[in-house]
Amino acid sequence: MMPNMQQALKQVQKMQAAMKQVQDELAEKTVQASAGGGAVTMEISGALEVKKVTIDPEVLEDREMLEDLLVAACNEGIKKAQELSAQEMSKVTGNIKIPGLPGGLF
Repeated sequence: MMPNMQQALKQVQKMQAAMKQVQDELAEKTVQASAGGGAVTMEISGALEVKKVTIDPEVLEDREMLEDLLVAACNEGIKKAQELSAQEMSKVTGNIKIPGLPGGLF
C-alpha cells in the first residue's frame, strides 16, 4: 500500500475513534427546553433520549394545552440536542459534512 494511503487510513481510524468518544460523551450531556413559559420543561440527552419531564400542576387541568406544551418542549429539546451534537462532532470532523452524522444531516 502506498504511504499516502496508509497515512489517510490512519487519519480515518483516528477520526472514527474520536467520533466514538464524542458520541459517548454526548450520551451523558443534556439540554433543557421548556414551553408555556416554563409550564413544561424537558431534559434531553445528546443521544436524543428524554431524561426528565417537569409539568407545572396548573396545566394539568387542560389536557389539550398540556399535550401541545409537551410537543413544543420535546421538539425544542430535540432541536437543541441536535445542535449540541453537531457542534461537538464538528470539533472532530472539522465541519466536514459526513452523511449520517450529526452536522451532516441537520
